[in-house]
Amino acid sequence: MNEMASPVVKSEESIRCRPRLRKWCQTRRCQLWRLLLLPFIPILALIVQTTLSLKNSLTNGLEVADVEEQVSRATELGKLVTRLQQERSEVAFFIFTNGSTLRSNLTQRFAATDNALQNMGDLPPLVFKNRPKPIERNDFLDELSELRATINPGTPMSEVVEWYTSANAALLTHLTKEIKDTDSSTIWRYLVGFKNLLRSIECKGIASVLGINYFARGYLQGRAHERYIAHMVLGRDLLDNTLNLVPALIPLHKDIKEDSPEYQVLEKKNQQIVDNKQQAGSVADAIEYFDQTATLLGKLRAVQKQLRGYIRDGVNENLREARQSEAVCAAILVLVCVISPIIIVLVRNAVNTIQVYARNLSEKATELEYEKELSDSLLYQMLPASVAKQLKQTQQVPAEFFASVTVYFSDIVGFTAIAAVSTPYQVISFLNSVYKLFDERIECYDVYKIETIGDSYMVASGLPVRNGNRHATEIASMALELLEATSMCRLPHRPDQTLCMRSGIHTGPCVAGIVGTKMPRYCLFGDTINTASRMESTGEPMKIQISEDVKRALDRSGLFITTPRGMIEVKGKGEMMTHWLEGRTGPSPVRPTASLDCTPSFLSRIHSHGRASPIYQPAVRPS
Repeated sequence: MNEMASPVVKSEESIRCRPRLRKWCQTRRCQLWRLLLLPFIPILALIVQTTLSLKNSLTNGLEVADVEEQVSRATELGKLVTRLQQERSEVAFFIFTNGSTLRSNLTQRFAATDNALQNMGDLPPLVFKNRPKPIERNDFLDELSELRATINPGTPMSEVVEWYTSANAALLTHLTKEIKDTDSSTIWRYLVGFKNLLRSIECKGIASVLGINYFARGYLQGRAHERYIAHMVLGRDLLDNTLNLVPALIPLHKDIKEDSPEYQVLEKKNQQIVDNKQQAGSVADAIEYFDQTATLLGKLRAVQKQLRGYIRDGVNENLREARQSEAVCAAILVLVCVISPIIIVLVRNAVNTIQVYARNLSEKATELEYEKELSDSLLYQMLPASVAKQLKQTQQVPAEFFASVTVYFSDIVGFTAIAAVSTPYQVISFLNSVYKLFDERIECYDVYKIETIGDSYMVASGLPVRNGNRHATEIASMALELLEATSMCRLPHRPDQTLCMRSGIHTGPCVAGIVGTKMPRYCLFGDTINTASRMESTGEPMKIQISEDVKRALDRSGLFITTPRGMIEVKGKGEMMTHWLEGRTGPSPVRPTASLDCTPSFLSRIHSHGRASPIYQPAVRPS
């Protein structure tokens, strides 16, 4: 039968524990996800940041590549402008010197310009001054070919020079647009310097054409003289601006001024042109001026070439840094993506270990709490709860004086005879059942059980927690109930014998405190305890003898019935007036039927706790 009942009990317990287990699993899963999110958030942030950095690096790389392409176009465009400038100078020299070929070879110069045009590739539409529509590449080549075909010593100088100047101005305007598109680049100042240097050379080239005209013809007209001065000043300003933007070019320009003997001579000739004093034209002077300006412009073009090298190096460096940044960001992103799952798995394993440890710790803590409650329950059976708590906190409880308490004593009449005819086990079981019955009844009152000595039972009220003037009525009510319960008791091993009890009560002052360290007991001291013991020992079976002090306290309540016994001789006190406590004026409280169970009440609590699971069913504190 036990085997049949065991699965049922287990199933009931499993059904009762299942909701708690499910709730614990849900909480564990929630905590797991919560803890996994903690490392995942910085990992996700790192991935996002690395992705954005990689995106920025790729964008920067594309921008640098675009800049590199634009710089290449600008370089080729600058070469074309240089070739046109050189072609314009030699054409002007050819015309001004009436077809002299001593310092010019137009065929070779035309071939160099054509080569620059071919390297240029797709020539953008050029906007010429005073023309409504841009000129396409083919139209530009056709006009250049027609212009070259008409060049001879009698060709009008202004038309030829004006066409070359307009072409270079259109090319430089397009170059300016190209450079403006790349103003976000770190090499922007180099590109602007490159553009200004090209314009400076262009202005100096135009001025040199007018200077050749001066020395070849001996005089410049007013408009031509103004243009010369304007282009010389503008060329000088543009050159200074280039040197400010690119300080690395200053030593090169300084070398041009200091190491070139032609520079000082050329400066004097430029001043002569500025003065514009009429003189006889000289082809030799024109050739000399042409050679000197060509040399100076050649050195400036060497500076321009050096600047192109700076631009190329800067672009390559930016491109290399962009590629390196892309590689680093990509490597970091791959590394984070590879390591992240490993970190998540390690964190998950650590969280699982922590949760298992936490669960075991919680179980141990619950078991410890359960054992603590058991020990507290046993301690509270031996000492008052307030005294026990104070003893645990401070390790000492000072003795305390109580001005008025009520003490109750009782013993079993004929206990010696009962013990003589009973076995030790029967005596222990009998006393245990009686005291268990008493202990259950006194829990309903504001009283404290002091101790039991053999068949003596000692109870007090008004201590250790004071209750005002209620201690006498509490003890009186308890005594009547215990007397009533005793009248219904039968001995388990002698059912024909009735249990008789003798009781005594006294009220007065006393001192209470903890005595002993190995087995500390809460003891009462004073004449009140002796008098209460005398009230019990001089009493009669199944009666409650009370002192005069107790009667006065009960009379003030008006709830109890007493009858005088008269004067009796009390050892150590002499004669005393005593009374019998007969009952209450009102109805007695309804109590359960008395039973002589041989199991102590505190052991019953322990056994009931022991049957419960210490994990899922909390221990219950004693009342």
